[in-house]
Amino acid sequence: MGPLTGLKIVEFAGIGPGPMCAMVLADLGATVLRIDRKQPVDLGNPRPLKYNLLLRNRESIALDLKQPAAIEVVLDLISKADGLIEGFRPGVMERLGLGPQVCLDRNPGLVYGRMTGWGQTGPLAKAAGHDLNYIALTGALHSIGRKDQPPTPPLNLLGDYAGGSLYLALGMLAAVIEARQSGKGQVVDAAIVDGTASLMTSVFGLFAGGLMSLDRGSNTSDSGAYFYDVYECEDGQWLSVAPIEARFHEEFLRRMNISAEEIGDQRDRANWDRARAVLARNFKTRPRAEWCKLLEGTDACVAPVLTMAQAPEHPHMRARGVFIEIDGVVQPAPAPRFSRTEPRTPTPPVAPDAKSALRGWFEPADIEGLQRSGVL
Repeated sequence: MGPLTGLKIVEFAGIGPGPMCAMVLADLGATVLRIDRKQPVDLGNPRPLKYNLLLRNRESIALDLKQPAAIEVVLDLISKADGLIEGFRPGVMERLGLGPQVCLDRNPGLVYGRMTGWGQTGPLAKAAGHDLNYIALTGALHSIGRKDQPPTPPLNLLGDYAGGSLYLALGMLAAVIEARQSGKGQVVDAAIVDGTASLMTSVFGLFAGGLMSLDRGSNTSDSGAYFYDVYECEDGQWLSVAPIEARFHEEFLRRMNISAEEIGDQRDRANWDRARAVLARNFKTRPRAEWCKLLEGTDACVAPVLTMAQAPEHPHMRARGVFIEIDGVVQPAPAPRFSRTEPRTPTPPVAPDAKSALRGWFEPADIEGLQRSGVL
């Protein structure tokens, strides 16, 4: 069930990008065992377990990692694993006695995945930080926002999850493939600053070529262009409009019944403010549903700006099953899609349960012994 079936990962409980990476791997079929602390991690935004969706699709055990016996349990698990995910500050795992060298000595083929904001090295490596700080240092945050407005935080999607979680998942899978050829594991240092900078590669190319201004909100893809922006309709709902290519722009104007002369040359920036005013005035004449009936699903490149409540009900999202309901909670389905090894429907987040979680890792008698000893 899923292309990663058979892959075994040990995850050390954390917040944000580490759990997201573990969820992605588990969604695609990997067996992921989370090592929880006996004292819950401070998530900053506590919620009932069923709504902590990044913890779906895997089981966990609770250990006091200050106990030598607990460390030995973890090392036994690591000896049976393909990979490890940890998101502590540099040096924490080493102090626990679970640093890369110790773990690789126990399992030479292990892929040791490290998730941090600043990376394992550099002047900021041991400083605290969050998504907003990391994307600020890469040039990404400065680039996002409207003209004459402050930079706009893009939730924590860009740093934590795109630049962090997905790059760690990619790096670990690449290292697993190599380890199966060489028999040797290695450390994957996935820093959010590294991944976010990588995501900015195309934008840095545009800037280097003189095609991207540092003035926020003045470029094609940052709301500077009238043909790549959002517009409010008569009913207060919003539409995204993105007919960048000339032929799509022509289709858009034709369907809007706006003449090219009224807009002017699409590529002449001197026309952009006037054209934006024309579009804003037109969109205000009808409710969004009417505009969608006219424009959505055509080459005009228009789509409604939906809320999280509305998105799962859109016909396209429903037809593809982009959202699913698990334990009464509507949430995104696993992605991407596979033609043959389709992942199973995810299971909801569950509390630590040693007997269930350790099946397939330890023998039943060993689990019972660890429970009797108080380690589990």
